Amino acid sequence: MKINGIDVDATLKKVETVLSEEKGLPPAIRSMVELLVLLITLLAKSLNLNSSNSSKPPSSDPNRKKVRKAKGDKKAGGQKGRVGITLQKVDEPDKIEVVKLDRRKLPPGKYKEAGYESRQVFDIDISRIVTEYQAEILEDSKGKQFVAPFPKGVTKAVQYGTSLKAHSVYMSQFQLIPYKRIQGYFREQLGIPVSEGSIYNFNQEAYGLLATFEEKVKTKLAGSDLLHVDETGINMNGDKRWLHCTSNSSWTYFFPHEKRGTDAMNAVGILPKFRGILCHDHWKPYYKYDCTHALCNAHHLRELEGVWEEDKQQWAKDAKSLLEEINRAVNDAGGLLEAGESEKYRQRYRAILKNAETECPPPDETKRKGKRGRVKRTKARNLLERLIEYEDDALRFMDNKIIPFTNNLGENDIRMTKVQQKISGCFRSMEGAKIFCRIRSYLSTCRKQEVSSSQALEILFRGELPDFAC
Repeated sequence: MKINGIDVDATLKKVETVLSEEKGLPPAIRSMVELLVLLITLLAKSLNLNSSNSSKPPSSDPNRKKVRKAKGDKKAGGQKGRVGITLQKVDEPDKIEVVKLDRRKLPPGKYKEAGYESRQVFDIDISRIVTEYQAEILEDSKGKQFVAPFPKGVTKAVQYGTSLKAHSVYMSQFQLIPYKRIQGYFREQLGIPVSEGSIYNFNQEAYGLLATFEEKVKTKLAGSDLLHVDETGINMNGDKRWLHCTSNSSWTYFFPHEKRGTDAMNAVGILPKFRGILCHDHWKPYYKYDCTHALCNAHHLRELEGVWEEDKQQWAKDAKSLLEEINRAVNDAGGLLEAGESEKYRQRYRAILKNAETECPPPDETKRKGKRGRVKRTKARNLLERLIEYEDDALRFMDNKIIPFTNNLGENDIRMTKVQQKISGCFRSMEGAKIFCRIRSYLSTCRKQEVSSSQALEILFRGELPDFAC
């Protein structure tokens, strides 16, 4: 490997050669130099890791460059048959302003009206709307009064409306705008005083209204054919907690928990009931559930790239190329390979991993320390053994049309959590994290069901749910 133009491998190899030739070196000095070489090797390898050869996120890459897409056959711009989003005139404009011609500037003569030329300007009107409900009071001959009932939800002398609440929750939980900026927006743009406490109360109200939706989405996910699962660390007042995501193409469910493993997954309650295909990144606790498993090959590609870059093991490069080739073949075949073609790829896969035993042999069992436990393996060896042992799970996407090559759907669903953490820094409490997760579960699901986030929140604050969730 090279760092800032320095060949670290060659330098370390030279040091090891000199060390082996130096016979008169005191044992203490030799041990110290060997320890330094080991530390430098580990540090150099960690410096060489990035999002393309490890599980590190792209945001951690130093001086990361945009990767240009391969040039395709299509010309730049819109393609034939696409549905455009160009602004179009509407048949019934909200407002019409007639522009009169100044006849004083026309040449002398007689003129008659011959129609008009129209142009439309799309704009917005951000304004406050205060509705006063005046309930009629009738009094009979005996002085008894009868008051007309106010509309449902109108319970106070002065209160916020459903649209304002929906708009506030949209900015807070979907656009992830901090409370103070939302407060400033309502004050400066609309002239409405809204405290941070009220904004929190709107979120809490939405959380309560979504209790039945949460049970619905969990039931739907538990009974589905395919699930994507992932988890990510979240900061809660300086303590590390975990946010779990379970999703598919139609439904999304987020849940925060103190733990990462099966205690949290059991608390969610989806995976213990699930019997379909579970797509994940080989986090071992997932294998404790009685279902079919499919592994994320995006992780395999990055790890294989790392083994090739760090250790120059040819098998890793060959395995990466083969997985990419299989993925292209599956896509070209419409998502499913014929049995004969699938078996040919399996044989090639096995041949590469069998040959890898020479480049990446198992550890020497004679160097075991103690009688129990597993002898420590290198990253390359661990990856090799995983690809051999879980061959079916790694290649399952060839033989089942609903199984994707990667777990990208689950990772994309959970990505906005990282954005929230960057903006807010942390969750202040578990209650706040639960509010965020339940509302985001609802909004993510609505978008998958082609219901816009703003529309979904308007429906929610009317005390209803979209048709798909009823």
